[in-house]
Amino acid sequence: MKQLPVGEQNFALIKSLNMLYVDKTKQIHGLLSGNRYNFLSRPRRFGKSITLSTIQCIFEGKQELFKGLWIENNWDWTQKHPVIHLSFNVLDYRNEGLEEVLSRFLDKQADRFGVRLKESSAKSKLSELILAIAQKDAPVVLLVDEYDKPLIDYLDKANLEQAKTNRSILKNFYGSLKSSEVQAAMRFFLITGVSKFSQVSLFSDLNYLKDISFADKFNTLVGYTQSDLIAYFDEYISALLEKIPQFDREALLQHIKLRYNGYSWNGVERVYNPFSILLLFEDLKFGDFWFQTGTPGFLLEVLKEQEIFKVEELQVPEILFNSYDLENMDARILMFQTGYLTVKHIDPIRRQYTLDYPNLEVEEALNNYLIGSLLNRLPADSLKPVLLLEQGFLKNDLPKVIMVINSLLKDLPSHLLDDKTEHFYHALVHLHFRYLGLYLESEVHTSDGRMDAVVQTSSHVYIIEFKMNVAAQVALDQIKEKKYAEKYRLLNKSILGLGISFDTEKKQVKDWLVVIRP
Repeated sequence: MKQLPVGEQNFALIKSLNMLYVDKTKQIHGLLSGNRYNFLSRPRRFGKSITLSTIQCIFEGKQELFKGLWIENNWDWTQKHPVIHLSFNVLDYRNEGLEEVLSRFLDKQADRFGVRLKESSAKSKLSELILAIAQKDAPVVLLVDEYDKPLIDYLDKANLEQAKTNRSILKNFYGSLKSSEVQAAMRFFLITGVSKFSQVSLFSDLNYLKDISFADKFNTLVGYTQSDLIAYFDEYISALLEKIPQFDREALLQHIKLRYNGYSWNGVERVYNPFSILLLFEDLKFGDFWFQTGTPGFLLEVLKEQEIFKVEELQVPEILFNSYDLENMDARILMFQTGYLTVKHIDPIRRQYTLDYPNLEVEEALNNYLIGSLLNRLPADSLKPVLLLEQGFLKNDLPKVIMVINSLLKDLPSHLLDDKTEHFYHALVHLHFRYLGLYLESEVHTSDGRMDAVVQTSSHVYIIEFKMNVAAQVALDQIKEKKYAEKYRLLNKSILGLGISFDTEKKQVKDWLVVIRP
C-alpha cells in the first residue's frame, strides 16, 4: 500500500515519494480556467494547503509530477507563470510581528525572482514585487493560504486587541492589490482561509474576489467523496476489516460514513474530512482525529456567552455569512466556518440555511466539551451522568432519569440558571440525551406540532415534553392533544409520554408524570 500523506501539504513531495494522492486536478482545472480572482473558505485541515501547492506546480509547468492524473493531458504545459505562494502557517508573526514577517517574506521572494525592491512597507513591496516580476517574466500567480490565521489565533477576549491590530495590517497589506494595474499583472489569484471576514473590514479592498465557498462546482474541490474513498482506499479498508472482524465490509463503510462523512456547502453533495480519513487508515482504528487537533476553547466561550447549547438544525439567513467580523462574532457562523457545523439544507426561495453537525466524530466530541464546559467539569468526566441516564432509560427506571436530571441542575453554577427560559433547561437535558447511544430525536416535527424529544430503546418509545413553573400534567396534555404518539403506533414497542416541569426558583424538576400509550 502507498504511504499515506498524513500532515503533508507539499504536492511535489507527495508525488516524488509516491504517496497516495486523491486526484482533484479535474476540478482544479475548472477553477484555473474560470474566474481569475477567487476566495475559498474551508475548515482547518481540510486540504486547502495541498490544493494551493498543486496549483503552484501546475503553473510552474511541472508536468512530470502529474503523470497519470486527469490534468496531464488537459493542460498547456508550455504556458508557465511565476508563483508567489504566501502561507501564514509558516510565518512567525507571534514572535516577530506581522508587518515584519510579511516584509521579510517579500524580500525573499524578490531574491528568488531576481528583482530589486525599493519600497520599505510590506504593502508597497507586495504591489512592487508583482509588477516587477510580471514585467520581467510573465503575469504572476498569487496564492495566499490561511490568510485569516493572524486573526483567529487571537479571537479570545484577552487577545482581541492584537487581532484588531493584525486586521489593520492585513487590510493595508491587501489594499495594494486593488489597483487595476496590479490586477492586470496577475494571471490568477486565490486566497483561502477558515473565515470570511465581512466586506466592510478586511475584504473591502478585495471586492473583486469571487467567493467560491458555496459554489456547486467546487463543493468537493477539497475533502474526499464516497467514490474517492472506494477508489483510492480499497486496500486500507480491507486492512481495517482485518482489525475489526465484527464488521462486514458494508457495515464498516457505513460506520466510516456515519463517523467522518457529512461536510457540505451546498446541502446536497457531502465529503469526508481528509485528515480524519488518513489517520483512520494510518492507525487502523476509529478516533476523534480532527477534533483533537484543536480544542475549541474560544468557541465554547462564545457559545456560553450567547447561550447556544443546542446546535442541531440551526436556521440562519444567507446574509449572516457575509456579516462576520471581530466585533460581531455570531456563534452559529463561527461554528460553521470552523467546521463544527455544516450545511444540511438550503431553502433557495427564502435563502435560509439549515446547519447541523457534519458527522458523529464532531457531534460526540463537541457535546462532550459543551457538557464539561457548562457543568464546569473536565470533558473526561462528562460521560458519568450520561451513563446513568442510559441505564435509566434502558431499564425503564424513570425515577432514576429524573434523579440524574436534578443532579445536573444542582451541578450548574446558580448564576447560570438565573432568568433562564424553557429552552435552556431543554438544551441542558438534550445535550446529555444526545450521548445516550439510543435513538434520540429532538424537536420532532409532526402534522400537529413539534415534540421536545423522543428517546427510543429496543423496547420503549419515550415522548418527552418540557415545561416551566406549571404542572407536569400540562406537558402530558400537550402530548395527548397534539397526538405526538401517532407516528410510533406501528412500532412493536411500549409508548410512554413523559411530562417534565422545571421549577426555576428551586432549580430542579418541579413535577413529572408518565402515561402509557398517550
